[in-house]
Amino acid sequence: MASKRVLLLGGHGKVSLLLTPHLIARSWHVTSVIRDPTQTDDILSTVKGDSSNVDVLVSSLEDVKSKGDAQQVIDKVKPDFIVWSAGAGGKGAPSRTQAVDRDACIYFIQAAADTASISKFLLVSYPGSRRTKAPWWTEEEWGGTQEVNNGVLKPYYPAKLASDECLTAVASRRKDLHAIVLRPGYLTDDEAIGKVSLGKTNARGRVARGDVAAVAAELLDSDARGWLDLLQGEEDIADAVRRVIKEKVDCVEGEDVESMVQQYA
Repeated sequence: MASKRVLLLGGHGKVSLLLTPHLIARSWHVTSVIRDPTQTDDILSTVKGDSSNVDVLVSSLEDVKSKGDAQQVIDKVKPDFIVWSAGAGGKGAPSRTQAVDRDACIYFIQAAADTASISKFLLVSYPGSRRTKAPWWTEEEWGGTQEVNNGVLKPYYPAKLASDECLTAVASRRKDLHAIVLRPGYLTDDEAIGKVSLGKTNARGRVARGDVAAVAAELLDSDARGWLDLLQGEEDIADAVRRVIKEKVDCVEGEDVESMVQQYA
């Protein structure tokens, strides 16, 4: 794939710091958005040797209050791909989660959809971000998911769900936009093993952040699209990506996509 420009939102997050060198290894250019200028060295240090393909944009996502605000960032960076791996991280009041994980994310999705040069948008979410039981889950798995969503992940759950649904809806309108919702399970700092379960996985499980980053890069460097759940597994990452594309796996199965379209598109 020819050199691409990637706008990485939430550039100082653990997954983003691991993702950046994967993108640079493909000779792509990364603009990493951070809110604190003291984080700049952490971004640049992810790249061995020449860091000319990485730059940093200091801009707080909490200040994105409209699609126009998001569009200003996009117009400045002029990306081909956007990766959203940002969030309030459960810090602060519920209103902060809504402002970042829902509102700012949706503004970037809407602005990206209106920018013809952007061909891919990858959003990092989680498997429980859905309204109905996944057809391949057991009732026990669904019950456990609902308990978590309505407990420790409240209000994170509705914020992420809204963003996932918005991206799905706008991609149904703009057929040339590859919308990828990557939905890893419980994130760990374990060493990446390069073996995953991608697609229709169990409801709960673990996965190393390093493997999430590797999968995200592989998905961006492919024709993938749709919702893809991710856990640690036994399949090589490249093989897993090729399989979900060949089999047209989409974990949005069971959800009401038409309602998403009516609300957001």
